[in-house]
Amino acid sequence: MIRVGIGGWVFKPWRGEFYPEGLPQARELEYASRKLTAIEINGTFYSTQKPESFRKWAAETPDDFVFSLKGPRFTTHRRVLAEAGESVERFFSSGVTELKGKLGPILWQFHPGKKFEPDDFAAFLALLPQRLDGTPIRHAVEVRHESFLVPAFTALLRRFSVAAVLVESDKHPLIADVTGDFVYARLQRTSEKETTGYPARALDTWAKRARSFADGGAPDGLTTIAPPSSSAAKRDVFIYMISGPKLRAPAAAMALIERLK
Repeated sequence: MIRVGIGGWVFKPWRGEFYPEGLPQARELEYASRKLTAIEINGTFYSTQKPESFRKWAAETPDDFVFSLKGPRFTTHRRVLAEAGESVERFFSSGVTELKGKLGPILWQFHPGKKFEPDDFAAFLALLPQRLDGTPIRHAVEVRHESFLVPAFTALLRRFSVAAVLVESDKHPLIADVTGDFVYARLQRTSEKETTGYPARALDTWAKRARSFADGGAPDGLTTIAPPSSSAAKRDVFIYMISGPKLRAPAAAMALIERLK
């Protein structure tokens, strides 16, 4: 399964650009979910959502659609991660499983200044539930400090079967190591000068990489911190066109989906 999407669906400049002129805002999620195969919800990073919101989003989207949820900043943006237990519990009791089969990975994004402290980070990973109400929960972590670029970090994620987010960005380090049973990529180099957001050659490259990851391989051209895992099982892949010049994100996602057909 390869899913491609964007971050959120409410963005005024997309009206008349991605969304047709005159489309009611209340129908934007319905429209976006028919053009894309996944959406990363950013609102959960800033505030607690209600169960009825998750139920509504699930009802408005196709059966095979997937939402990734960004874990709350109150959990990740703290000095001692081991003390985040109550915040983690509050997030998972907010109704996230109301998405049912449409619940994708949980993204935990850390402050750019957060450094790698092995014992504290291990304590945080131990707080993350593997199942909730009978539903398997998958986790991905986005770290943005160079202190994480060590084999010990990769080994720790593999021990907990948590994915390292692959970020293509001019600001943050790229970690291409596969550490879980899925791959989570956030591509942040869209350009408003490109009608498809990314140049055709870059889209071709990412389509090839997505297929390689999905088939259990390791794509060419991506340097890893540690040697690849011996496992070559097929994997789910989630790719989000996000941040950067946001206007072209939907076009880039749709162009990548087209290449993956």
